[in-house]
Amino acid sequence: MAAIDFSRAASGSATVANRRGSFFSALIGAIVSWNDARLTRNALNDLTDRELEDIGLTRSDIEDVAQRYS
Repeated sequence: MAAIDFSRAASGSATVANRRGSFFSALIGAIVSWNDARLTRNALNDLTDRELEDIGLTRSDIEDVAQRYS
């Protein structure tokens, strides 16, 4: 009786598919992080200096906050 083992070919193609999926997941994650930072930056820039002071920030802190929380 003969048997054919297809597990090697299947696992090789699954690895390629997993790499593509990982690449696109990482790409989408990077885009989402960039957009979150952009929205945070824009929202903080719309505040007055007084409003920023009330929450304990200055204009020079905006970029750091946007990068940290995105």
